[in-house]
Amino acid sequence: MRAQRSELAWLAVIVAIGLNLRPLLTSISPLTGVILASTGLSFQNASLLTGLPVVAMGVCAFGASALARVIGNARGVALGLAGIVLACAARLFIDSGSALIASAAMAGVGVAVIQALLPGVMKTRFAARLPSAMGLYSASIMAGGGLGASLTPGVATLFSWRAGLAVWALPAAAALALWALLMRAAAARRAPAARSAGHTPTLFLNRRAWTLGIYFGLVNGGYTCLVAWLPAYYQQLGRSVTASGALLAIMTVFQAASALLLPMAAGCFRDRRPWLAAGLVAQLTGFAGLLAAPTAAPLVVVALLGAGLGGVFSLTLVLTLDHTDDPALAARLVAFVQGVGFVIAAAAPIVAGIVRDASGGFTVSWSMLAASLVAMIGLTAVFAPRGYEQAMRGGGSVREEALARTRRV
Repeated sequence: MRAQRSELAWLAVIVAIGLNLRPLLTSISPLTGVILASTGLSFQNASLLTGLPVVAMGVCAFGASALARVIGNARGVALGLAGIVLACAARLFIDSGSALIASAAMAGVGVAVIQALLPGVMKTRFAARLPSAMGLYSASIMAGGGLGASLTPGVATLFSWRAGLAVWALPAAAALALWALLMRAAAARRAPAARSAGHTPTLFLNRRAWTLGIYFGLVNGGYTCLVAWLPAYYQQLGRSVTASGALLAIMTVFQAASALLLPMAAGCFRDRRPWLAAGLVAQLTGFAGLLAAPTAAPLVVVALLGAGLGGVFSLTLVLTLDHTDDPALAARLVAFVQGVGFVIAAAAPIVAGIVRDASGGFTVSWSMLAASLVAMIGLTAVFAPRGYEQAMRGGGSVREEALARTRRV
């Protein structure tokens, strides 16, 4: 009974943390018009409000493992939450576009640390039920994105756009307090950290690590682009700020449901490829609708996009953790994959903003994202479970293959 209560407490706190990892992105797009008018930012510069946090998520993920070695996973996650709290709270007093962009970068650093460290903790804590736990974590991330899109306009209407952005400091502070309580309760019975078993491949020279990173980046490129510009796209087609924000919120509802359910459905199968392909096809169908008839059935379009994005996001993290049973290596691998992935994903809203300024529309951007999905469907074939071990050993590292050939000579 005590173990069950402990597990439920862990899951509750993980959900609380996950809810705070996306509002800093999704709270921006419904208020794009008023932010541009108030700060004088262009569409291109405004894209940094979602692009920079994603860049920070990528770049800082590479250093998260080193940070964990210095201060530990628990303090690292707490530090990340504190960064989100401070960045969001500062937005209440911001009076310039440059300061708003700086707050976005700071919040992105906090999210990067959490996203890099928490999956490794979950690999150890929920080894027997990893797909379900990862699905719940991913679903909470998507749900937080939906809350950011749906609640921010109401707060902004009642108070100001600054308050609409700053209010997300409150749930982040609550998650920080819950995490501190959980770590205090766990401190007395914490087991010694598991040691990595001997062989630890150099991930920067590992082909599979890079492949997973690129795959994860393309998944999140679609997400960041839609979060940044889907409301603006529908506002351009005549929808109000509230209605366009509601479409983004609906998309994130389907993301959350799929992020939870698809890993659970795939949990009984070691081969994740059919489920990944299903999610990618759903996204591709959604982008086809966005290009061909965006106003005919917008709810269907955003439902398909959300279901595909959420399920593939969650399953890609599970797929990454599947590649090794060593928790330490799994933590390094997921941090590396997110580092590469979020750097790639950051380019999507920035490129879309540049294209929007140049062409006056988003058709080219949606077409590029659809083309990337076709490429991803083909790439999915390489993730056969029987190749996991080889991919993480000599068969996956260019340097180690060269050394092996030298020894044979």
